[in-house]
Amino acid sequence: MRRRIDAMAERLVAVPGIHAVALGGSRARGTHRPDSDWDLGLYYRGALDLAALSALAQEVQGSPVEVAGPGGWGPWVNGGAWLRVDGTPVDWILRDLDRVEAVWSDCRQGRYEVGVQPGHPLGFWSPAYPGEVALGHVLADTRDELTGLRAETLDYPEPLRKALADAAWEADFSVVSARKSAPSGDRLHVSLCLSRAFGILAQSLHAHHRTWCLNEKGALAAAAALPDTPAGFAERAGEALRGLDAAAVETAGEVVNDVRAVLTGTSA
Repeated sequence: MRRRIDAMAERLVAVPGIHAVALGGSRARGTHRPDSDWDLGLYYRGALDLAALSALAQEVQGSPVEVAGPGGWGPWVNGGAWLRVDGTPVDWILRDLDRVEAVWSDCRQGRYEVGVQPGHPLGFWSPAYPGEVALGHVLADTRDELTGLRAETLDYPEPLRKALADAAWEADFSVVSARKSAPSGDRLHVSLCLSRAFGILAQSLHAHHRTWCLNEKGALAAAAALPDTPAGFAERAGEALRGLDAAAVETAGEVVNDVRAVLTGTSA
């Protein structure tokens, strides 16, 4: 299958507008299962020949494929297509290279944003763009632009590390909000508050160790495996998310305090 993916990447960069293709996801990180998807980032500039891309998708799959153009899947996951090649899922994900470079410039100065995006219940954290580049494998690159960018992103910016570590204050704020709703049994609001709190902590812990965190999937377990993460971090978070009552909120508050102590260097 890898040979087919490599050949596919070369054909993709022949589509007008596409400059580079990178392998991402679990297969790039070496954490995949035999049935894992093949995630391909399609990096484009300017106008993208959607008709040519759709024709290639249909040829590769052997049947019609719906290809979402830029913006078709939301403001951050630009668009793409879900294919099956010989029964294997292959995902094409569009990435606007101009925007990726702009976000990287912001990250180097400690600026980031969290946007609303379908499929990302805790929001799309903009540092995911350079993180994808850093953790991905460049398969085809017509002008070595993505290759050069990847070399830059291997050096995690200190201003971004500090900004994301400092973001942990919002986890405490979310727990305070949950504490107000728990007595009335408002489980939806409590669950959303606590989920956001733990998601922020995962981002902050990754940043503390200059490690890219791309999205919510697997983030809790990955954060728990980092050095100095408080004991029982994932287990206590899971307990709080199952309980969603006043006791659960207090458990979440303890987790937040323990993580913030690690981030500030005041843990025992």
